[in-house]
Amino acid sequence: MSCFYKKYTLHFRKPGGTSRGVLLHKDTYFIFWEEDGKLAIGECNRFVGLSFDDRTDYEEKLQEVCKRLPYEGNSILNSLHQWPSIKMGVEMLLLDKQHGCQRILFPEVIGKDGFHILTNGLIWMGSYEEMLEQVQEKLRQGFTSLKLKIGAIDFQQELDLLQQIRKQFSAQEVEIRLDANGAFSFQDAKEKLERLATFDISYIEQPIRAGQWQEMAELCSISPIKIALDEELIGIVEEEKQNQLLATIKPPLLILKPALIGGFEASDVWKKKIIAQGGSWVVTSALESNIGLNAIAQYTAQDYSAYAQGLGTGQLFTNNFPSPYTVDAQGLHYHLDKTWDLKALL
Repeated sequence: MSCFYKKYTLHFRKPGGTSRGVLLHKDTYFIFWEEDGKLAIGECNRFVGLSFDDRTDYEEKLQEVCKRLPYEGNSILNSLHQWPSIKMGVEMLLLDKQHGCQRILFPEVIGKDGFHILTNGLIWMGSYEEMLEQVQEKLRQGFTSLKLKIGAIDFQQELDLLQQIRKQFSAQEVEIRLDANGAFSFQDAKEKLERLATFDISYIEQPIRAGQWQEMAELCSISPIKIALDEELIGIVEEEKQNQLLATIKPPLLILKPALIGGFEASDVWKKKIIAQGGSWVVTSALESNIGLNAIAQYTAQDYSAYAQGLGTGQLFTNNFPSPYTVDAQGLHYHLDKTWDLKALL
C-alpha cells in the first residue's frame, strides 16, 4: 500500500482569456493510492491566484496527506476544510477506491446508455472579433445556452456581441448567461446591469469582486438580471459564516465549483442552504483535467438543477487524458463503449 502525488501541467489549445488575465497553461495535482495492483486517483485542482489554498506550502501539505491517508482513511477529510482543493482530491480518491479504482465514483448515475448532462457553450474573452467568432461557431454547432466572459474589452463592444446573438435567436431559443469575474465597480454595476438586461440575460456571475457583502446585497435586490455568487463562496468554510453570507446577500443563484469550495460534501451543504432560501445552483468545473471533470460530472448527474451546467471544459487542453466523455451542443456525454487512457499521467 502506498500513497503519493504528482504535479501535471495542462496546456491550452488556445489562450483562455479571463478578466484576471490570459491563461496558456494550468498546473494541477493528482493524488494516488496504490494497493493490490489497483490505483485510485484523485485530482487536487489548485487554481493559482484564486484557490483558498493557493499557498507556498501546498506540496508539503500533499506530502503530509499522503503519509496520513493509509492510516486515517475517510476521517482525514475532517482536517482538510482549510484546504478545499486537496479535500476534493481526497474525496475523489476515496470514492474511486471504494468503487474498484475504475474512475466510477457514483455508479448509480451510469445507466445502460451512460449518462448525459446539458451544458452551456463557453465563450472566452478576447478581442471583439475573436469573441464574435466563438459565438458564431457555438451557434452553428447548435448550442442553446451560451456563457460569455465579460469585463475585459470595451463594454459597448460586449453589448454589440449580445445584440448579434439576439438578432438571430430569442431568449426562448438561446439562453445567454454572463460571467464578469468581479470586473465591475459597484458604482458602474447598476447602470451596466440595466443595459445588459435589454438582451434577456438569464443570469450574471459575480458582477463585482467578492467580499463586498452589503454592495452585493443591494445589487441582488435591485438588479433586473439574476445575480449568481461564484468567487464569493471561496474560503467561506465555517457554517456560521456561510449562513451570514446568504442571509446578508440573499442571492437567487450559486455557482458551485467543487474544487474551490471543498468538494462534494461542501457542495451539498451549499445546495441545501440555497434551496432553503428559495434559490438554485449551477455546478461548474474549474479547468480540471478529465479526471476531475469526470468526478464532477458524476456528482452532478445525481441531482442537477433546471439550468444547463458548466461542464464543457474537457476539450480545452492539448494534453488532457482520453476519457469516456464527449461534448457537443446537446451536452456532456458519458459513453460506456469508450475507455480511459492515462499513459501520459502514469
